[in-house]
Amino acid sequence: MATTFSDAKSELMRRAQESLAANVTDSGLTIRQKVALTCRVLFDAGHDSGLAGQITARADEPATYYTQQLGLGFDEITEDNLLLVDEDLHVLDGQGMANPANRFHSWIYRARPDVTCIVHTHAFHVAALSMLEVPLIVAHMDTTPLYDDCAFLAEWPGVPVGNEEGEIISAALGDKKAILLAHHGQVVAGASVEEACSLALLIERAARLQLAAMAAGTVKELPERLAREAHDWTLTPQRSRANFAYYARRALARHPDVLRS
Repeated sequence: MATTFSDAKSELMRRAQESLAANVTDSGLTIRQKVALTCRVLFDAGHDSGLAGQITARADEPATYYTQQLGLGFDEITEDNLLLVDEDLHVLDGQGMANPANRFHSWIYRARPDVTCIVHTHAFHVAALSMLEVPLIVAHMDTTPLYDDCAFLAEWPGVPVGNEEGEIISAALGDKKAILLAHHGQVVAGASVEEACSLALLIERAARLQLAAMAAGTVKELPERLAREAHDWTLTPQRSRANFAYYARRALARHPDVLRS
C-alpha cells in the first residue's frame, strides 16, 4: 500500500535528493577523459563550428588546465591528444599549440575559483540568437538550470585573443553559470566537467526553443518562485553526474576511440 500520498512536496524532494546522493556516484573517469568525452558529446549535439570553440578544465597543478590542440576538431579529441597548458597558454604537456582564444578562459579561472570547467562553442541556435542582440530567455521547465544564471554581453568586443576581451567577458559573466555573447556564441562556467557539459547542451536547446517561440509569438516568462525552485532542484552535482553518464555512454558507443581503454 502506498504511504507517501499525503507527504508534502518539500519532504518528497528532500528524500529524492538523498536517494540521488546515495545512488549517483562519480564515474571514476579522469579529468582528461571527461574533457575528451565532452568534446565528442558536443560534436554529436551540433556544437562544432570548424575549429572554433574551446573546452578547458583545471588540472592538478594550480594555474594549469587541459584543452584541445589547435587544428583538431571536437570529433578528433582523445584523452591522449589533449594539451596541458598554463595561464599564458604555454604547452606543458602534449604536442602542438592551444587556441589563442583560450586567453579569456584564464581570466575566468582567475576570477572564479569555483569554476573547474569552461565550455565555449558557437552552436548554431546560440549563434543565431546572439545575432539578434537579445538575452537568453529561460521559459521552459527543461531549461530552468539556467534560470537567472545566464548573463548577456550585448556588445561584441572582437576576436577574443587579447587581455581586453578576457577582462570584458569575465566581468560580464560575473557569478553566473553561463553567458550569451552577442554576435559570437556561449560560454558555460561549470563547477565540474559534468555540469559544464550538461549546461552547454542545455543552452543550445534553450536558444533553439526561444527562436521557435519568438517566431510564433511572444515568449511568456516563468513564475519566479517556481522557476527558482526548479533551478535549485535540477542544478545539483548528482543530476549533472547522471546527465553526463548518459551522454558519455552515447559518445562512447559512437566514438570508441576517444578513451585509451
